[in-house]
Amino acid sequence: MLKGFGAFLMRGNVVDLAVAVVIGAAFGAIITSLVKDIITPIIAALVGKPDFSAIGFTINNSRFAVGDFINAVVSFLLVAAAIYFFVVVPMNAVTTRFKKPDETPKLRECPECLSDIPAAALRCKFCTAQSAPSALTA
Repeated sequence: MLKGFGAFLMRGNVVDLAVAVVIGAAFGAIITSLVKDIITPIIAALVGKPDFSAIGFTINNSRFAVGDFINAVVSFLLVAAAIYFFVVVPMNAVTTRFKKPDETPKLRECPECLSDIPAAALRCKFCTAQSAPSALTA
């Protein structure tokens, strides 16, 4: 039974997942710091410190802290925006820049049998009709 457990732990997926969780937690701390220490002070300098924690109401001695919920939503939106603009957009730009060009062969239609043939072909491999290369239709 212990051999099976050891084999389970050493499988690639479990180790990859563990590494992803640790890296994700560390990256989460970086993004949280970015929002708390840079973005929020910029917003506070422009429009004043956004703090909704005083908003709330009480029913039957139960306090509903609506303001804390609003603060959490604003914080989430700031973190999501930071991740999008500082991570996703640059990574998409890098991925697009280094993406290999599409290497699928360009095809055109045979005028006789209407099958797809390579654009540079002089004869259709299906009906053997002669066909001069022309503009690409793929």
